[in-house]
Amino acid sequence: MNNMCTYRVAVKGQIDASDLSASSPLEMVLVSTTPAATSFTLCTDQSGMIGMLRYLHGRGFILLSLSRGEQR
Repeated sequence: MNNMCTYRVAVKGQIDASDLSASSPLEMVLVSTTPAATSFTLCTDQSGMIGMLRYLHGRGFILLSLSRGEQR
């Protein structure tokens, strides 16, 4: 639960990288963006990921997918 992992997140719509990271509590790295979806990665623990999901929800982003990568 406290292990740092890389998470990949996809949200609906095309989002500018600066808008995505504006006032975000964690650094997000843009992976790809199309008119249909934007995907990015971030490195955090499970608690940080829950906070990020709340942040995205509060900004009105629609979550399409979430996957967890390797532990660090």
